[in-house]
Amino acid sequence: MTRQRSAQTMKPATAAKKLGVLLEATPADFREGVVSRDELVALQADPPEWLRTLRTTGPHPRPVVADRLGVSISGLARAGITEPLTTEQIASIKSEEPEWLARERATRAESQREAARLKAQQQQK
Repeated sequence: MTRQRSAQTMKPATAAKKLGVLLEATPADFREGVVSRDELVALQADPPEWLRTLRTTGPHPRPVVADRLGVSISGLARAGITEPLTTEQIASIKSEEPEWLARERATRAESQREAARLKAQQQQK
């Protein structure tokens, strides 16, 4: 006797996070429903126009903003950036090269070097 497995579903917020987009910027039918694992895979493999547009122009969630600026999420908070930004706003910050951006990039680079050093040290043991 085998049971038929039900499709795994997730909340729209989880799906948006996995897709790297801001939930509030997604279409209403995406926000109001549930997303199955198969639907998520299909969205990742062949994104619809709205998803391609969101990924290209934004607004982007904080993890994406931080990654595009080359800083940590904490670095964004220290700089006072708490709201989602568009690709244009991110480009503007990059072109202005404020002092906080250079400082936070250096902090992130140091953190990554330290993590790599610790990982290498663990592998030697």
